[in-house]
Amino acid sequence: MTVTTPRTETAAETSAAPSVEFDGRIRNGRLDPGVIRRDFPMLTVESHGRPLVYLDSAATSLRPQVVLDAMDGYYREYSANVHRGIYEIGERATAEYEAAREAVARFINAPDAHEVVFTRNATEAINLVAYSWGRRNIGRGDAIVLTEMEHHANLVPWQLLVQEKDGDLEFIPITDDGLLRQDVFEVLLRLKPKLVAFTHVSNTLGTINPVAEMTAAAHAAGALVLVDGAQAVPHIPVDVQAIGCDFYAFSGHKMLAPAGSGALWARRELLEAMPPFLAGGEMIREVHLRRSTFNEIPTKFEAGTPDIGAAIGLGAAAEYLRALGMDRVHEHERELVSYAFAALDREHGSVVTYGPRDPEVRSGVIPFTIPGVHPHDVAQVLDASGLAVRAGHHCTMPLHERLDVPATARASFNVYTTTADIDALIAGIGEVKRIFGE
Repeated sequence: MTVTTPRTETAAETSAAPSVEFDGRIRNGRLDPGVIRRDFPMLTVESHGRPLVYLDSAATSLRPQVVLDAMDGYYREYSANVHRGIYEIGERATAEYEAAREAVARFINAPDAHEVVFTRNATEAINLVAYSWGRRNIGRGDAIVLTEMEHHANLVPWQLLVQEKDGDLEFIPITDDGLLRQDVFEVLLRLKPKLVAFTHVSNTLGTINPVAEMTAAAHAAGALVLVDGAQAVPHIPVDVQAIGCDFYAFSGHKMLAPAGSGALWARRELLEAMPPFLAGGEMIREVHLRRSTFNEIPTKFEAGTPDIGAAIGLGAAAEYLRALGMDRVHEHERELVSYAFAALDREHGSVVTYGPRDPEVRSGVIPFTIPGVHPHDVAQVLDASGLAVRAGHHCTMPLHERLDVPATARASFNVYTTTADIDALIAGIGEVKRIFGE
């Protein structure tokens, strides 16, 4: 089925979110995932001869037809480089590329689209900040505060930085139910850290952190704030101005966009003061044999030919989600989480889950273990029934050490997830227990 969501053109033409009441995607103000599923060609695929039940959206999401069409249109109709060609298709490519930037800016309520830097993913966005801002501003003895629940992408870059600069890392611990210890955070802020970096939503626990409150506290202590939003932008409303942070990083492939797309939003004054991350074509203004001057933001940080098709796909995904309404998306996932926990408690009381149970502070991610069965075996048995779940440490090895488990299985939801998918998961867990015994 071809989605008829209006194609992104210019900022003026898309200043208001398009309506998607058509075709019943929204009924009585609520998402209808049964209708939304028709937008996703992957959901027609079979796995092991059974209909695919995709419960690994926290790793990477599926893509709606509108995103595939936007990318296909670029490659079929105007596949030229951007910011260079003074000819019709080259100018169209530039216009669509920059329209995608405008769409992303609207999606996160950025005050200025020039503050949105396209990257390959959240990992590259965080590395950009660590390399460009960090190497200029972090020195011997300076502290950076992180949390125990960080994805490796928001941990390893800072490890490398403090090793190079002889700085220090401090960590906010979690409670047993997966919430950050705000009392310890207050104590750590007395160290006057230069930077506080934390995830908006945990990719393992699903915890939704109080980012606005934490940002205000960090600013009061004199620190800048970086938020890893990779697991937030697909699932809850994100407003970088309301959060008040200084840097916000996210990936496209988790928000219905293609792999190889992502963005860093940062305050203009910070981006203008930061040196380039990569050097070469496009990011320059003038080049001489012994010196160069650099372009304005965001181009200063987008060296070389970008993945134009992926950026256009990211813009289309942002418009698709904005049209559905992120408040509705969040409510849909709250209902799924409540339904899943009730079903697990009713049918499989021995299954151990991790993270907060309150759906108000949890996104659609449920990690679990079955006593006596390795999560890899759980995933393999579920796969035989057509269910796709993640198993492992989910790029959060320190968090799993804190939980005292080597690995977990993880089911994660998105706009196309239904209660029938969760019913299939519950039945699959029953099959795991049948095979391995209670």
